[in-house]
Amino acid sequence: MRASGRVLWRAAWALALGLSGLLFAAFAPSAVARDAVVRSFDGTPISLHFFPAAGLRPGQRAPTVMEGPGWGGTAAANPDGATAAALGVVGLGPLHRSGYNVLTWNPRGFDGSGGLAEIDSAGYEGRDVSAVISWLARQPEARLDRPGDPRVGMVGGSYGGGIQLTTAAIDHRIDAIVPDIAWHSLLTSLYKADTVKLAWSQLLALAAQAAGQRTDPTIAKADAEGQASNILSPDVVHFFATRGPGQLVSRIRAPTLLIQGTVDTLFTLREAVGNYEILHAHHVPTKMLWFCGGHGACLTNPGDTGRIERDTLRWLARYLKGEKSVKTGPGFEWLDQRGRSYSAPSFPPPSGRSLSATGSGRLSLIASGGSGPYRGPFPANGGLGAEVASATPSRAANAVDVSFTARSPGLILGAPQLQLTYRGRGAGVPARVLAQIVDDQTGKVLGNQITPIPVVLDGTRRTVALPLEIVIASLRRGSRLTLQLVAQSSLYDTHPAGGSVTFSRISLTLPSVRVG
Repeated sequence: MRASGRVLWRAAWALALGLSGLLFAAFAPSAVARDAVVRSFDGTPISLHFFPAAGLRPGQRAPTVMEGPGWGGTAAANPDGATAAALGVVGLGPLHRSGYNVLTWNPRGFDGSGGLAEIDSAGYEGRDVSAVISWLARQPEARLDRPGDPRVGMVGGSYGGGIQLTTAAIDHRIDAIVPDIAWHSLLTSLYKADTVKLAWSQLLALAAQAAGQRTDPTIAKADAEGQASNILSPDVVHFFATRGPGQLVSRIRAPTLLIQGTVDTLFTLREAVGNYEILHAHHVPTKMLWFCGGHGACLTNPGDTGRIERDTLRWLARYLKGEKSVKTGPGFEWLDQRGRSYSAPSFPPPSGRSLSATGSGRLSLIASGGSGPYRGPFPANGGLGAEVASATPSRAANAVDVSFTARSPGLILGAPQLQLTYRGRGAGVPARVLAQIVDDQTGKVLGNQITPIPVVLDGTRRTVALPLEIVIASLRRGSRLTLQLVAQSSLYDTHPAGGSVTFSRISLTLPSVRVG
């Protein structure tokens, strides 16, 4: 065969091979969803589900999004699952359809995984996720940044939000995270002012029990101590203090979208702010979104609930897919009790003129007439409702009231500053009073938030000053708010044992912000 003939023959053969390859690719089955078990650093088996991106063909690769379950939950197994806007959790369906592989897993102590739940400890659950990421790097559908380093982001709420912060701090292979209704410190969230958040302690214990979850024995000990005395022993305090993320957040480099609920009574807005401030100070690309939901019941207008999914997908497109043309919007977005949305380039927005109120009064330290449980009605929006009634404050009958009437429109946003000068006697040691702010127009507690305040009841005149939980409220001219100091709360069962407190001066300062 002459040389020209051989060239033509080879060209024809190459074309045939190419056409057959194209035909094979066209008719080859899509990448297959599958389950697996990964052995973690200590041999603990971690079970997972892996769903390749919709329409992904053999040989094609895509970035991966990991989603962990909430406490008492299990790894999501429906790749078409919808977004739970009332909880702030984006669904697997929108992720899957947006071109991502999706990986879900059971944390240790959950469902098909071994070991004991250690509350998203960096030394346990964090290293478990690192083992899962290493497994992911070996999957043919996973896009890699380099060998052993997959292009991977994380989403998920509550327990599935906390693990993102913990793992991103110790494993920089993670490229973007969207922690939803997570925490900064389990002490400031569950044991604020050395006061057990008893309603949530019991609800979380019941959730774990119902799910057959296996937990570190210290968790059961904490629940028992809270019910008995509202005070935790030093070893229990140390346990929760080491279940971060806390200062581990300073080691995070992955761009972070923080989503938090304005009515979340388990992990309040202050928890997201704590994480935001650290990330922002370390120049990590950070955005914070507040919505009406989370670990709590949205008893007011929820506003635009679609922004959770939109903002999450934009964040992942920008920082996981690397689409630099995608705009992620303002650095801080929130809404008021009427469902109206606001935004600012960063948190906090520019300060406005502060508002203040003063008063006095005497409070009997009795168990009756306290704040909560909320009696309803609860909205039917797919979020938490009657099941969190005990964790939802309400206007109290036994209270010292200090009222404020707005002389002009304004927007309250931030932690009100409270100062009390008091004298009291009582049997409880240590003793607590609690503070909440009621919107008199609706009769509802702002953001469902109530703050415990330690008091010393030895008959001596004393002064205490502290910030309350962060609240948001848009005020019209004539709007009326009432600060209530109460002796008991169904969220924090402080076991009042009698006696009274006389407040000779109560001073409340409400922070406001300016928006364009």
